[in-house]
Amino acid sequence: MDTDYSYPLLSVFWTLLWFFLFILWFYLLFAVVSDILLSHDLSGWGKAAWIVVAILFPFFGILIYLVVRGGGMHERAVERAARQDQALRDQALRNYVPTNAGTVSSPADELGRLAELRDRGVISDEEYQRLKARVLA
Repeated sequence: MDTDYSYPLLSVFWTLLWFFLFILWFYLLFAVVSDILLSHDLSGWGKAAWIVVAILFPFFGILIYLVVRGGGMHERAVERAARQDQALRDQALRNYVPTNAGTVSSPADELGRLAELRDRGVISDEEYQRLKARVLA
């Protein structure tokens, strides 16, 4: 049996490096395309142009996008997350009020439930103070 290997260790290293760079490029591709499609500051034509650039020049198109608009990708992602968080809080509050409206026996019970929502992080301190003032009014 021959134990002579024809694939040296350095070749394995280069193969793994290229493989992970390819995975990194796919990650960047999906991140850039999602940022393009979810950007509210780009018009439809602007989005179409960036997508065409990313398709026609796969490697350089992604790099060009990162250079031109990459600085704002984080801010746009944070804004989207804040909007989703606020929508989730609003939905939780809308679901909370109708289901518990007839079961509250006293303002103390209502304040206890509001404090529980605040402690779980469903509502913020400002929302808690606003709702507390409504209960005590």
